[in-house]
Amino acid sequence: MRGLGWISALKRRLYRGGRPGTLMRVLNRLDAMAYGSGWLTPRRAVTLEVAGRRTGRTISVPVAVADHGGQRYLVSMLGPDANWVRNVRAAGGRAVLRRRRREAVVLLEVPVGERAPVLRRYLAIAPGARPHLPVARRAPLADFEAVASQYPVFRVTSAT
Repeated sequence: MRGLGWISALKRRLYRGGRPGTLMRVLNRLDAMAYGSGWLTPRRAVTLEVAGRRTGRTISVPVAVADHGGQRYLVSMLGPDANWVRNVRAAGGRAVLRRRRREAVVLLEVPVGERAPVLRRYLAIAPGARPHLPVARRAPLADFEAVASQYPVFRVTSAT
């Protein structure tokens, strides 16, 4: 596995400064379209649609839904400054998840003290996020608790 460290370094570089570069913006748009269709994509892959905090236009972002304790969660692998996180906060948590159909949801931010087990589950199901979190996916829960304040977690609830 150590020989593959260059892949993780490359993935981190594509999100230099916590923002996707040009290539990743294009790939994220393609992923958002594919995830929204639900065809030939991982079953936990969905498209998050949220109103832009400045323009009000709908922003589509590919995300992975982590399941834990019978609940669904979204995690920001890029931390609190990710645009989708800022947009969700500005929209009062109102958003839409798309995977073959649209589901109106409210995203509730999880308190820091409750994030660690969700972060561990997220790393287990989202291999693309592993280079961005400074914790091994099989690390003890205490390691996840140490970084939990740096990675927002949102519980997915129904808007109805």
